[in-house]
Amino acid sequence: MGLDITVMIVDWAWLGEVPARERLLRLERAWDADETGLWDYEAPSVQGDWVWPKGPDSDRFAVYEFLYTLGSYKPHFWATHYWDDVRDHADPLLRAELDDFLLGLIWDGPDGESGRSDDDFFSKDPPHIFGLMRACSPESVRRLAATWERVRPRLDGLREPFAVHTAAVSSDGRPADFDHGFVHLLTEWARVLTGAADRGWGVVGLRA
Repeated sequence: MGLDITVMIVDWAWLGEVPARERLLRLERAWDADETGLWDYEAPSVQGDWVWPKGPDSDRFAVYEFLYTLGSYKPHFWATHYWDDVRDHADPLLRAELDDFLLGLIWDGPDGESGRSDDDFFSKDPPHIFGLMRACSPESVRRLAATWERVRPRLDGLREPFAVHTAAVSSDGRPADFDHGFVHLLTEWARVLTGAADRGWGVVGLRA
């Protein structure tokens, strides 16, 4: 799992101005633009915050800096691994809601083969420099944000099954941590969704 992920909120209408095969390229060019883009940006002094581009696309997208992840996809992968360990021991209603939430963002489902229809907003032809890892339309963003509001108050009910059934260690070799390795990361994803939903935007995760 040596991947890095860059998570953005993006103006879907701006991307929709060009054909599907050009949308990811439009975002890539804006992100990579000299002086105004974010390819070589300086991360905020406090992670867990937004970084906005400069210039003509300053109101079209923003990058979210996750706390503690340093851009790595590993913490996201491990969060889904933990969920695989505990989901059979969760309350059925909570399990269904968290399945939906995680499937929309970072999980491939119990069989590892879940597809994401929102990815179809971007054409896979031609290939792009920065591979698409996740895409959530504005409609999906609103639905997932509402799902989170139902899930959030009940997450503590997973604390005991997490302690009992999570055998894996975290990405840095320490025992799995319910608060920092699972709840906090999901809470940050919820912040991404809220930031997009407030603007009527979508979410994109790029392999960087």
